[in-house]
Amino acid sequence: MAEPFSVLLPVYAGDDPDHFRRAVHSVTTEQSRRPDELVVIQDGPVPGALSSMLERLRRESPVRLVHHRVPVNAGLSHALSIGLEVCRHDVVARMDADDISLPGRFAAQLPVIEAGAELVGSGMYEFTDEETITARRTPPVGSAEIAAFATFHDPFNHPTVVYRRSAVRAAGGYRELDLMEDYWLFARMIQRGAKVANLPDPLVMYRVDSGSYDRRGGWRLFRSEWAIQREFLRSGFTNRFQFLRNLLIRGGYRFVPVRIRRALYQRRFSRPASLDV
Repeated sequence: MAEPFSVLLPVYAGDDPDHFRRAVHSVTTEQSRRPDELVVIQDGPVPGALSSMLERLRRESPVRLVHHRVPVNAGLSHALSIGLEVCRHDVVARMDADDISLPGRFAAQLPVIEAGAELVGSGMYEFTDEETITARRTPPVGSAEIAAFATFHDPFNHPTVVYRRSAVRAAGGYRELDLMEDYWLFARMIQRGAKVANLPDPLVMYRVDSGSYDRRGGWRLFRSEWAIQREFLRSGFTNRFQFLRNLLIRGGYRFVPVRIRRALYQRRFSRPASLDV
């Protein structure tokens, strides 16, 4: 039986109004299976152009659009935690304000949830504009492969996931961990025995820019890396060998020169010849 579901989309002052409009259209008017509501969490004050765009989209939306304001920008995990409480439905799809969901996304993912999965992600394209695809990310498929992969890498592309709110709550919800709140949540869900799945085909286009490789490195990300690896070890999600391996490889990656980081990343993710839709 088809279940109702919500889309949860946070927006903040740094988001581009046109990109936001494109993201909203991609999860509403363009979907072959539309959500029952779109919940937009405004994380702190936003500029006038973005505020006007939000109001316009609220008026024009073909689905119920809930605009919830958070007075002070407190970060993604806080916004998502509030958003999960605002959503009417147990099934929630994540979306970001500058990405694009392909038209068949929900038609592909919702049947997996309705068949018993509690968390399902998908592959995704990285793009600089809608004509330039730079990479294709294919996640691990199958619960055993996902669990094994998770001890070293995040097994889900966060902007692609659909999950049951009840399963997220059972794992403790989003917790504050700069830039890695999603990985920490998914690891706890796996550890608690949540039924997880991935669809290998790209269902979301993830926007990147010239600064993307810089943001994958530096002390800020290393501190988050240290924190999450310490939590994994403390909780028994990883063993001591995996803890040391992860700090050496994942932590060391944060300090290699940007040009080397770019080359390593591009070796891992192949560039597709065309957009498959």
